[in-house]
Amino acid sequence: MKTTIFSTHKFDKPSIVNANNGKHQLNFLEFRLTKETALLAEGSKAIALFSSDDASSEVLKILHKQGIKFIALRSAGFNHVDLKKASELGIKVARVPAYSPYAIAEHTLALILALNRKLIKAHNRVREQNFSLNGLTGFDLNGKTVGVIGTGKIGSVLVKILHGFGCKILAQDVLEDQNLINSYNVIYTNCETICKQSDIISLHVPLTTTTKHLIDKEHIALMKPGVMLINTSRGGLVDTKAVIEGLKTKKIGYFGIDVYEEEEGLFFEDHSEDILQDDVIARLMTFNNVLITSHQAFLTETALTNIAETTIYNIDCFENGKVSGNEVS
Repeated sequence: MKTTIFSTHKFDKPSIVNANNGKHQLNFLEFRLTKETALLAEGSKAIALFSSDDASSEVLKILHKQGIKFIALRSAGFNHVDLKKASELGIKVARVPAYSPYAIAEHTLALILALNRKLIKAHNRVREQNFSLNGLTGFDLNGKTVGVIGTGKIGSVLVKILHGFGCKILAQDVLEDQNLINSYNVIYTNCETICKQSDIISLHVPLTTTTKHLIDKEHIALMKPGVMLINTSRGGLVDTKAVIEGLKTKKIGYFGIDVYEEEEGLFFEDHSEDILQDDVIARLMTFNNVLITSHQAFLTETALTNIAETTIYNIDCFENGKVSGNEVS
């Protein structure tokens, strides 16, 4: 089956080619899916999308006119797809529900450690032959209270890691994991209590209408002075402008993100020769206690292999009229 792969990157093309093993006719494009690039899928029956692609209503209409019947998402999230419109147009959508929760959880910990021990500043300082330790003081993770909002696959892995560091763990989720309670002494509570008591807060919930801007100025006001806030889930969970105010007042002492609310068209691309147009992220980048990575938490060999294999499996199932179990529309 001819399938157009949008947003192809050097880091993921080899794994897709290997997983496909010559089964499907793949048309690789480096372009993001947008209204302007949708026409490039002409002649394909299916497309494969990355998290940065735009599958909004208008784009889906263009794809439908070209005969696209199936969208294989190379991601777990699907908030970039208008599922209602896809269903109306008869376009099936399947995702990769889990590829490596360890990759995300471990990157979360990397952000925590890098911010706490000021590793970026220390590295840059040493490269300039400045071996002073002034301004590099961190804190012991052991004994600190960490709030984990969302204890699904990724959040539960992070809980296990943090328990190994000797952290006290508070958690919030619509479903309480009894194993985390029994094995890691997790205390389930509400978001407000987590904000009030946690030294570190990490977000691991999906982006929905109820979780959008979960971290807003009201919740930030409840937090401990100097709190560390980490987001490796979805950019829209955080009101970035409110966080900037929190950083300016030192209410937020550390901020680490791998996702950003307005990352579409920014992350995954080289803008080193451009004038940065996003004033919000430009302001974030001026703080020396902010660490930003551009949606790379998933980027491990294990995750890339799992994403590719599940994507091809989903395409196989659609072509053969089978249910993959990964359908979202």
